Amino acid sequence: MHKQFIAAVIPAAGQGTRMNAPINKQYLTLNGKPILAHTLEVFEKSELIHEIILVVNENEFKICRHQVLKPNHFSKVKLVKGGQTRQESVYQGLKAVSAQADLIMIHDGARPLLQEAVIFQSILKTMEYGATTVGVPAKNTIKMIDENGMVISTPRRESLVEIQTPQTFKADLIRKAHDKALKDGFVGTDDASLVEALPHPVKIVTGHYTNLKITTPEDLIIAESILKQFKKT
Repeated sequence: MHKQFIAAVIPAAGQGTRMNAPINKQYLTLNGKPILAHTLEVFEKSELIHEIILVVNENEFKICRHQVLKPNHFSKVKLVKGGQTRQESVYQGLKAVSAQADLIMIHDGARPLLQEAVIFQSILKTMEYGATTVGVPAKNTIKMIDENGMVISTPRRESLVEIQTPQTFKADLIRKAHDKALKDGFVGTDDASLVEALPHPVKIVTGHYTNLKITTPEDLIIAESILKQFKKT
C-alpha cells in the first residue's frame, strides 16, 4: 500500500455572531496568539498531513496572512476564498485540494484544542471505513420536542453522540457527497450528513471533551484553562 496523501480543509469563514466581538472569532487571542493559529498548528506539525486548505472570507485574507500565517511560519497552508455558508466554504476548499489526495480531513477553524492522537485514529479508521467523524458520548439527557416546545420523547443517552471535528473521508467519497448535495439542494449540519445522504455509513471515532468549538466568550475562558492543563501534563 502506498503512503496516503492527506489534506486538511479548515473552514474559517464564519462570522461567529454569538461571540459578540468586533472581529471574526478566529482572530481573537487564545493564550497569546489567534485561535486559528492554534488550530492550524496541530496540522502543520503533524507528519500525517501533507497540505492544509484554509478557507476564509476574501476580505480577511490580509488579516489572516498578517496575524496568523506569517508570524507562525506555516508552510503547508493554502488560502482559499470562502462561500456564503459553511457548506459552500467546504466545497470551495475541496476544489482546491490536490488531485493526488487519498483522504480529506475537514476540521472547524474554531476548534483549536485538537490532539494529534485523534488525527491518527481518524486516518486509521477512515482507511478502513471510508468515512469517519469524531464524537464524544452525550453527557446530558436529550429531549425531542415539537414546535410548541412540548416533549415528544427521550432518546436513550447511550445511543447519542455529540459530534465534533475532524470529519475524515476518502477523497472521492466526500467530493461525490458535496456534488450530490449541491445538485439536490441539500444542506446538512455537517459534512458527515452529506455522506450519510448518499447513502454511505459513517464510523464514529471517540474524541475528547476538551476538543470544544469556541462559540461564546465563556468558551474562550474554558479553552484558556484547558491549554494551561495541557502545558502541565
